Amino acid sequence: MIILTDSAAREIESIINQQELDRETVRLRVGVKGGGCSGFSYVLDLTENQKETDEIFNNGAISVIVDPKSLLYLNGTTIDFKDEVMGRGFVFQNPNANTSCGCGSSFAV
Repeated sequence: MIILTDSAAREIESIINQQELDRETVRLRVGVKGGGCSGFSYVLDLTENQKETDEIFNNGAISVIVDPKSLLYLNGTTIDFKDEVMGRGFVFQNPNANTSCGCGSSFAV
């Protein structure tokens, strides 16, 4: 399961509105890719494309899709959005990560 906090959902809705995307068909794709200073990097993408093998998690108005391989690394992750003096961006609370980099955009398992 992937969980979006209210602040993350509001930011995603804001991006959808700014980009004038169809809120009925657009989904938030969450995934991982190799790279980053800790081994894996998080990937966020707004897309209308969904594969048969994708897992779907409904978080209120936002549907989150994750491919099965990424879900192995992301299951149980909470995605938050912070807007603070030192910066703004999405923050991942991943119970599967053994370590993560200082900026929080990559992790190791």
